[in-house]
Amino acid sequence: MCYRIGSGVDFHQLVPGRELWLGGVQIPHDKGALGHSDADVLLHAICDAMLGALALGDIGMHFPDTSSEFKNIDSKILLKRTFDLVSSKGYGVVNVDSTIVLEEPKIKKYNTAMRELIAGVLGITADDVSVKATTNETMGFIGRKEGLSAYATVLLQKQAEGG
Repeated sequence: MCYRIGSGVDFHQLVPGRELWLGGVQIPHDKGALGHSDADVLLHAICDAMLGALALGDIGMHFPDTSSEFKNIDSKILLKRTFDLVSSKGYGVVNVDSTIVLEEPKIKKYNTAMRELIAGVLGITADDVSVKATTNETMGFIGRKEGLSAYATVLLQKQAEGG
């Protein structure tokens, strides 16, 4: 079997008046991520990791922020479309390892929901999806609560013909 590994990263500003979406789950907070879509940094990083594993470019190439088609789009749709592209190339996801970097809010209680949602879209189990969180120890734009970031690593495996 052929394996491919990819990594992805995404950053967004935090601003008042926007919803905060992480891993496909809405998180109550007084600020949300600013972006052309719903600005879900975690799902965007996972998309980039899958695309990178197969040298298929990046999320901006496939879902440009200059296109009205993707204005305010639910990032779960982007994740599904990216997974469909990966599947069309004959690959499936083995596992996802990810980290969200933000000072607040604390997101531990949403971890299971994020893992289950991501796993459902990618056709794997929640045990195959790791979602971790850390702070930036009050340093930089994340430490000042001006933004957040996410990192993801995805392992893909070539699927057997006819299976």
